[in-house]
Amino acid sequence: MAIREILLLGNENLYKKCKEVSEYEIDKAEQIVNDLHDTIMDFRKSYGFGRAIAAPQIDEFFRIIYIYFNGRSIALINPRLEFEDDEKFEMWDDCMSFPGLEVKLYRYKKCKIYYKDLDWKDCVLDAIGDLSELIQHEYDHLDGILAVQRAIDGKSFRINKNKAQCF
Repeated sequence: MAIREILLLGNENLYKKCKEVSEYEIDKAEQIVNDLHDTIMDFRKSYGFGRAIAAPQIDEFFRIIYIYFNGRSIALINPRLEFEDDEKFEMWDDCMSFPGLEVKLYRYKKCKIYYKDLDWKDCVLDAIGDLSELIQHEYDHLDGILAVQRAIDGKSFRINKNKAQCF
């Protein structure tokens, strides 16, 4: 368990696609989840925000997402994302890998995510609204996609002064 450095925008490793965790690597996955937990909690303590983090943000290239949302934590191992319809909404997205920068983009209003938990059990989560967009954001990280790549247009960027203090 350790607090890890969060890779920042411009680091080429953020654009790498992650590999699936095998059942034989579950101990490694658990270590990564613990590091993700410690890292996000430290970030939240220091900067007052942060709801989720993906393994590649701490330079680990496994398909693992850690979410701390509304006081609950959940680890998603080898997640697979599905959308039940095409309904989207416009939003301003931010990221711990580029704190202070916000990007206007579209996300699906609802999603369903299939994943393994740390006991290697199959799980399913239906998400809507904030949780749905959060899952989509972190899932993109696993495929080497950043929110800046999903910007609506060239004018879809702004600085949030309250979060820019992180630099």
